[in-house]
Amino acid sequence: MKVTRPWFGIVTLSFAVALALALVIGALGTVLGGAETSPPTPASEPSAGPDRQQTYEGMVTDSRCGAKHQPSIGKTATDCTRACVHAGSQFALVDGNNSYLLEGHALELKRAAGLRSTITGTLRGNTIMVSSVAGI
Repeated sequence: MKVTRPWFGIVTLSFAVALALALVIGALGTVLGGAETSPPTPASEPSAGPDRQQTYEGMVTDSRCGAKHQPSIGKTATDCTRACVHAGSQFALVDGNNSYLLEGHALELKRAAGLRSTITGTLRGNTIMVSSVAGI
């Protein structure tokens, strides 16, 4: 006597369909994921290479708070940025939707904390190696 197991066929078919769907989604993710763009090149240097000085404008802040400092702490953006950096955060530059970590020239960055500034430096990944800081 032969025992039939209809549930086994259903489970096997469901597994095969799920596997095929996962492969299709993975292939699409690979194809579409490769279309990511690098950060826009600043307008001041349209053909800037990886080791060329570039100029960026934005708000000097910290990596913890970013562009949104909590008003409930009762500090200005300048004081909040300085306190967060003193506590271990890194200086950052926020320009619209772009955010960059800043390295170097800590004293100048401390003076520019919480203010719109012009940063000149070399972009490496998401970090700007600062060569100068100027207020706007």
